Amino acid sequence: MTDDELIWRVAGGSGDGIDSTSQNFAKALMRSGLDVFTHRHYPSRIRGGHTYVEIRARDGNVTSRGDGYNFLLALGDSFARNPSENAVYGDEEVKPLSENLDDLREGGVIVYDEGLLDVEDVPNFEERAEENNWHVYPLDLRSLAKEHGREVMRNTAGVGATAALIDMDLEHIEDLMSDAMGGEILEQNLEVLHDAYEQVNEMDQSHDLTVPEGEHDEEQVLVSGSHGIAYAAIDAGCRFISGYPMTPWTDVFTIMTNLLPDMGGISEQVEDEIAAAALAVGASHSGVKSMSGSSGGGFALMSEPLGLAEMTETPLVLLEAMRAGPSTGMPTKPEQADLEHILYTSQGDSHRVAFGPSDPKECYEQTRTAFEIAYEYQIPAIVVYDQKLSGEYRNVDASFFDRDPNPDLGSTLTEAELEDAPHDDTGKFERFRTDGVEDGVSPRSIPGQSGGRYLASGNEHWPTGHIAEDPDNRVAQVERRLQKLDAIRDDLDDRDQQVVYGDEDADFGLIVWGSQQGTVEEAVARMNDDGNAVKALGVSDLSPFPVEEVREFIESVDEAIVVEMSSTKQFRGLIQKELGNVDGKLSSLLKYNGNPFEPAEIVEAVELEQDGGGEPTAQTTLEPAAGD
Repeated sequence: MTDDELIWRVAGGSGDGIDSTSQNFAKALMRSGLDVFTHRHYPSRIRGGHTYVEIRARDGNVTSRGDGYNFLLALGDSFARNPSENAVYGDEEVKPLSENLDDLREGGVIVYDEGLLDVEDVPNFEERAEENNWHVYPLDLRSLAKEHGREVMRNTAGVGATAALIDMDLEHIEDLMSDAMGGEILEQNLEVLHDAYEQVNEMDQSHDLTVPEGEHDEEQVLVSGSHGIAYAAIDAGCRFISGYPMTPWTDVFTIMTNLLPDMGGISEQVEDEIAAAALAVGASHSGVKSMSGSSGGGFALMSEPLGLAEMTETPLVLLEAMRAGPSTGMPTKPEQADLEHILYTSQGDSHRVAFGPSDPKECYEQTRTAFEIAYEYQIPAIVVYDQKLSGEYRNVDASFFDRDPNPDLGSTLTEAELEDAPHDDTGKFERFRTDGVEDGVSPRSIPGQSGGRYLASGNEHWPTGHIAEDPDNRVAQVERRLQKLDAIRDDLDDRDQQVVYGDEDADFGLIVWGSQQGTVEEAVARMNDDGNAVKALGVSDLSPFPVEEVREFIESVDEAIVVEMSSTKQFRGLIQKELGNVDGKLSSLLKYNGNPFEPAEIVEAVELEQDGGGEPTAQTTLEPAAGD
C-alpha cells in the first residue's frame, strides 16, 4: 500500500450524517495542506438506504475520484427499513459494509461499527479479507458514542478512529468541530473523538497506510460546482432567482436563497417550474438580472417560457442539472443525456446559448459568461451540469473568487438615448428594429423609462412589438435574431473556453464535455507517463458550437474516442451534426449505469481501440466509428 494518496469512503444510511461528516473531514484534510476531491453516492430517499461519500486527498492537483479506494469506514444503516436479506432491498442494515467491498483496493483498511454490523452477515467476508490483504478493525462505535453523548456521535468516533489509523493529527478536526458547535455538544463530541483515537492507538496495527503530507501556497476553500455557479451569479449581478426544488438543481437554489437577501435580492419558491421560468422572464424584462433552473423533468416544463424569452429577446440565465432519466429515472445519479433536451427544447427555430462546465472553476467562469452573453445579446443562456458536478467538492484557491462584480444590464438604452431612438407615429419605441443594428442586437428599454414604451409578445411582431404575420418582416426578424449567434461565436472564440491537454503531437485523441473532463485529464496524464502518446479536447461551448476548434483537433489525430455518460451518443451526434463528415474517425465510450467514469476505464478503452477493438471489462460500452 502506497501513502501518496488517501481515498477514504464513509458509508452508512441516508440520515446518518454521512454528508456533513465527510465535508468536515475533507476540510480537515484540506487545511492540513492536501488537495481533496469528493464523490457522493446516495439513494432517492429522505432517510434510509445505503449512501457513501469518498474523499480523495493527496499532495497536488486532484481532478477525479480515482480508481477504487483504500480506506472504508462502515457505520451501518441505523435507518434500515428491513434488516433481512429476503426483503425487497435486501439487508439494508449491513449494506454499508457488504456493498462497498468490490472497489476496495488490495491492502486496504476497513473500520466497521461492530455495535451495528456483524461480519457474519456479509457473505465470504473473512475469505475476501484474507485474499485481498485487507486490514480489518472492528470497533463498537455505537457504544462509545452513547457513553459520552448520543448514538449520532458515532460518526465522530469513526473520524477519530480514522485519524489514529492514518497517523493524522486531530488539530484541524477539533478546530472544525469548534467552529460548528459549542457548549455541552462540543464537549461530548470532543470526548468521543479522543476516546476513539486513543482506543485505536492502543490496538495492534498491521497496515502501512498513512495520511499524505502537503502544503498549500495560499488559503483554500472547499466548494462544489453548485457553489461555483451561485457565486458567479451573485458576482454577475443576479438579484432574482425563482424555482421549485428538484434534485440536484436544489443545491444552487438553496445557496442562492441563503445569499440573496443579504444583497438586496429576492428568491421565490413557486408552485411549479413553468411559473419559475416565467417569473424569471418577467424579472429580467423589468430590469433585474435573473435566473431560474431545474433538473430534467422540471426543465421540460420550462420549454414554453424559454420560447417566450427567445421571441421577446429577454435576457435570461437558466440552469439544467442533469440526472439519469427519462421521467424520474434515477434522480440521485449522474448522466449526460439531457444534452439534446437543452439544445432543442422550445418551439420552432429557437436559439439560445449553452455552456457545459467541467469543474467548480469553470462553473464560476462560464456562469459569469452566460450572464454577460445573455444580457449583451438579449438571448437565453443555459448552463448545463450534472449530479456529479453539482455535489462533488474540491479545494480551490480562495483568491480565485476575488473578482469585481458586474451589475451591467447589457444592451439597454438610457432615457436620453431613447429620445433619439426610432419611434412609430403613435410614440411607441421600435424595440425590435431590423435595420441599423449591430450583431443582430436591437437595444431595449426598461419598463417605466420615458420614451421606452413597446409591446412584448410571444407572437412574431413588427419593430414596435405589435403582432405581425407579414412574410418580409418575418424573414427580417428571424435573420436578425440569427445574426446574434455568429457574433456570439466570435465573442466566445476570444474567451478560449475549450481546453486541449496531453501530448500535442499525439495521433490518438479523446473528446469530452462536462463533468467527465477531469477524469479524462487524469487518464491522459497516466497514459502519457507510461509512454502512450494521447491528447484530449474538453468542450465547454455547446451552442453556438466551436466548430473550427473541434475540427482542428479531429484533423490532428488519426482516431478519437468521444467520452460521455449517455447511451444514445448525444455528444458525438452533436459533433457530427455540426462538423459533417469527419472521415469515420469518431468512436464512442459510453457509461450509463448511474456512476461516473473512473480513469482506468478511459485507459482501458484507449488500449482496446489501439489494439483493434474488444469488450471493456467495466460497465462501459465501446462503440466503433461509423460512417458519417
